[in-house]
Amino acid sequence: MIACLNKRKNVIQRVTIFGNVRKINFPMLIRVLGWLLMIEGIFMFVPTVTSVIYAESDAMVFLLSAIATLATGAVMTFCIRPSNTQMAKREGFLLTALVWVVFSLFGMIPFIFSAYPLSVTDAFFETMSGFTTTGCSIFESVDVLSHGVNMWRCLTQWLGGMGIILFTLAVIPMLNYSGGMQMFNAEVTGITHEKLRPRISQTAKSLWTIYFVLTTILTLLLWAGPMDFFDSVCHSFSTVSTGGFSTHDSSIGFWNSDYVMCVVTVFMFLGGVNFSLMYKASHGDWRSLLRNDTFMAYIATLFVMYVIFVISIILAGHAKTIESVTIDPIFQIITTITSTGLTADNFENWGPLVLSLSFCLMFFGACAGSTSGGAKIDRLLYLLKNTNNELYRSVHPNSIRSVRINGNVMAPEVVDKVIAFLCIYVMVIAVGGIMLTAMGLPFMDAFFSSFSCVSNTGLGAGVTGYGGGYEIIPDLGKWVLSILMLIGRLEIFTVLILFTRAFWKK
Repeated sequence: MIACLNKRKNVIQRVTIFGNVRKINFPMLIRVLGWLLMIEGIFMFVPTVTSVIYAESDAMVFLLSAIATLATGAVMTFCIRPSNTQMAKREGFLLTALVWVVFSLFGMIPFIFSAYPLSVTDAFFETMSGFTTTGCSIFESVDVLSHGVNMWRCLTQWLGGMGIILFTLAVIPMLNYSGGMQMFNAEVTGITHEKLRPRISQTAKSLWTIYFVLTTILTLLLWAGPMDFFDSVCHSFSTVSTGGFSTHDSSIGFWNSDYVMCVVTVFMFLGGVNFSLMYKASHGDWRSLLRNDTFMAYIATLFVMYVIFVISIILAGHAKTIESVTIDPIFQIITTITSTGLTADNFENWGPLVLSLSFCLMFFGACAGSTSGGAKIDRLLYLLKNTNNELYRSVHPNSIRSVRINGNVMAPEVVDKVIAFLCIYVMVIAVGGIMLTAMGLPFMDAFFSSFSCVSNTGLGAGVTGYGGGYEIIPDLGKWVLSILMLIGRLEIFTVLILFTRAFWKK
């Protein structure tokens, strides 16, 4: 009898905690943020060691930054004892959005005190661009930067590519019982999220294993070519994460190597594939990959775009070598659709059609569940199939048709969410562009910069394009673009939901 009463009391307490009167568990949020900061502090030792190896003055900057980050994280973790360790959906959204901001605030410290220091605004922009794998850079020249700074820039992209929260779920198993699924859903891109393993921490480990293996293989392949080990590691970080930072101003074109172009192209392509599909394929389930509608649409899009790009290059008079109609267009198409943003040639000279198609590639991006940005091809498929159904119903109003993806009928609310996402996605780009024009930027540059940051591509046009950079944008504009990068990386809802009354209402 006593056991039954205690059980009933626990149920009532749980309802009180997770029901309509529930308060956000801020002590637990702060504690988890402390764990995350300690992880960031540990990763800061990588550029510290790099600077020590190359005998650079920035070694002390990174060492002190790492110690400060570790100490702050330790205080937040061990000095706060929350009475309740459970986290629900609201904590998941709030933590996921906060961690990217907090990581950027601490990650920008080395940029502020390095040999080529940045202002607080510029340092935050650079760091947010790294963690969100956008690839926009404030530095006028990266050739002059220390090896430690370049390593940190590329490492931030690698951490953000697969996801900061996802890495934490992999190394801190206890979060499996404390809001792990909510954080996983809030950070991982896509419409629906699939658990590869019974526990969310096991799923995170599986995805990060694939990610690490691809990075290792690419590093060895690049090292076998004209790159040294340092450049190989940095470019493997920025390629697999589809981030786009480079250690040289001329990016991949610095080596003028077809071998480098081909290897990087292959791994950018893999970075745009759903990592869950790659996990299944690595375990012998190739049918899941080949029968996936999104993956096949990804392949079809690349093929169609390649044909159009080649025709445009020929008509523009730039088909002077075999590479100019084979390697160059394939590289540019994949670097754009995967939001990597690496450059090897001035593709703007290929004609206005190429530039307009690049807009389309930037908008939709590659597959959901990958490291690429954009709205994702998955949503394009939903939109096209739903549009086809609506056109059919215009002629046959009594018919009942549903959206089918991979042979499965999608629930109407899922389709509605996709359409809402695409509408809000366009609205966010428009609002960002309008705000930048109000700061004095030309119309084309403002809207393309907004578009580029929301899609996490990092490509620019006009004053921020080939031969230019984001350093000319006003400080307020850089903060706006930083927010747009975060909104794009977390796919809008995770960030915008924090500004709704319903989220904060008890």
